[in-house]
Amino acid sequence: MIGVEVDIAQLVADTLGLRLDLQPTSWENLFLSVESGQYDAGFSNITVTEERKDKYDFATYRVDTLAFEAAKISPIEHIDKPADVAGRTVAVGAGTNQEQILLRWDAQNKAAGLPPMKIQYYAAPGDRYLSLASGRIELYLGPYPGSAYHVAVKGDTKIVGQLSGGGEIKADIAAMTKKGNGLVGPLNEALNVLIKNGEYARVLQRWNLSNEAVATSRINPPGLPRT
Repeated sequence: MIGVEVDIAQLVADTLGLRLDLQPTSWENLFLSVESGQYDAGFSNITVTEERKDKYDFATYRVDTLAFEAAKISPIEHIDKPADVAGRTVAVGAGTNQEQILLRWDAQNKAAGLPPMKIQYYAAPGDRYLSLASGRIELYLGPYPGSAYHVAVKGDTKIVGQLSGGGEIKADIAAMTKKGNGLVGPLNEALNVLIKNGEYARVLQRWNLSNEAVATSRINPPGLPRT
């Protein structure tokens, strides 16, 4: 496994003198696995929300940014408001904050008399990108890091819009642990050590994510409101 999450998790483990045991899992199983104690922590572009804080503790390490991705040959150039996606076919991950943003935007468009979106769900990234290439979908809304990496490596898509992971509200990405298990404090301290010594900045620069840097890691900051 590679990526900014893996690199940050490794640095945190090294700072705490622990051996990192990476376990890939689906988004659906991630939360249950942390809650059950199967996994000690989750590093997976997890947004802090008030609802999640009922069961989990969080130590922040990035600003949550989303991206609209389109095929490179697409005539779409810029997406920055609900009207820009009216009538379009858009892929998004089920059960994510970006899905909630699309649903809110779609409701606003319908209320304004604009055509509804067609929202599609894909479990596998490969299927999603095949659909983008074939024109079955026009856009994908997902975490900025994944889209930025795909654009840089594959070169067959482009980013046509960015927005906060909370839509109109600033949001934070954080390491997640089971609430009350005592791990969030050490995670927060390790992240702040990495921020101060420059290792954190070098990781973000490596993945072209310096725009998502935070000045300090916080424990359980205000999260996205309950839906």
